[in-house]
Amino acid sequence: MLPRPLDLLRGALLPDGRLVDVAVEGGTVVRIADAGTLRADADRTLDLGGRLLLTAPAEPHAHLDKALSADVIHPPLGDLGSAIAAWSEHAATMTVDDIADRARTQALAMLAAGTTAIRTHVDVLSGHGSATVAEATRGARALVQVRAELAGLMDIELVALAGPWAPDEHIEAVLDLGVDLVGGAPHLAEDPNADVDRLLAIARRRGLGVDLHADESLDGPVTLDHYARAVRDWPRDRQYSAGHAVRLGTLHPERLTEVIADLAAADMGVITLPITNLYLQGWQHPVATPRGLTAIRALLDAGVRVAAGADNVRDPFNPVGRSDAFETASLLVTAGHLTPDEAYVLVSDGARSVMGLPAAGALPGARADFVALDATSVTDAVANAPADRMVVSGGRLVAVTEVRRSVAAPVRETSTPPARSPLPAHENTR
Repeated sequence: MLPRPLDLLRGALLPDGRLVDVAVEGGTVVRIADAGTLRADADRTLDLGGRLLLTAPAEPHAHLDKALSADVIHPPLGDLGSAIAAWSEHAATMTVDDIADRARTQALAMLAAGTTAIRTHVDVLSGHGSATVAEATRGARALVQVRAELAGLMDIELVALAGPWAPDEHIEAVLDLGVDLVGGAPHLAEDPNADVDRLLAIARRRGLGVDLHADESLDGPVTLDHYARAVRDWPRDRQYSAGHAVRLGTLHPERLTEVIADLAAADMGVITLPITNLYLQGWQHPVATPRGLTAIRALLDAGVRVAAGADNVRDPFNPVGRSDAFETASLLVTAGHLTPDEAYVLVSDGARSVMGLPAAGALPGARADFVALDATSVTDAVANAPADRMVVSGGRLVAVTEVRRSVAAPVRETSTPPARSPLPAHENTR
């Protein structure tokens, strides 16, 4: 019966090769010892049997209000502009219950795959400013409801995603519902920096953190340095971050160095979103199509806090997606040229840092958020993403996935020919 409180994770394989027992108390790791040396009641012990134990992934940039809508919308394949158009048309028809049902389904799919914390943006559904307050807050009301329902299983942060056309009244109404951070997409505005300033003014007035969609194009305006300089001296008890930052990947090295210096000085987190940006960007470049990623290596080398997420799942902005952080990590290796270990850090420890969450994993004093899977190393886990998983959130077993596989054995040739069957009795007459 889940969830099941745990005091001990027995027989865990750590990425450094050690086989250990992990003692948990009150949702926190309190001790790590050689495998077989710690004891706890059987009903509060999880025997991992040598499974690889990793810090649970955290999703720093989701859109639970949009997730799983593609089958209803049937959007055309295309770039960011066409995705926004398809979504905007559908958004006018949505109900709170519809949004909540899809968001709940998506969040639980992510939990089953190992993700124990999600930061999700939720649209301020203003249309182009003509919506009522009740219409504008449909998405926020749905996600506040889902956050409450899943509070005992996973952490969910909500970000108000305000388009340039969303009036301040609508943004304030969404925040009044208990949404955690101010967000938006200033690069879509006629005056991007002015929209950055508008959103930051709201955040400052309300004492909230900020997570903006930033510079989500290959050749558009750059707002990241303006944003970073604006929050450089703001209170450090909240997070300031930017998702996408695709434009950084196309900047001249000298300009890139300048922007990254501003990001580092502001201790701003940057969230790269490989699957969605690889899909949305580059449609206008049929030859030598750009990758559509931010400058991940340059950011890491400069000491900027970097996280990675999936962004959209099966909606107009991404028609596919497995709700699995190991998919994101794999794309960071192939498209972002990170090592598998670096890639997994971005979807786990790096994501938790950018989200402002406490450290988790196999370390005394850390939160007991884990995913255990049948793998021999981080590289093996990223490469194969085994479906069999056990997920622990706050010291409680919250999800178990078991897969049974049967494969036909190959017929092997041998050097010795098989023995001939004896002749039937009536033919054996001599």
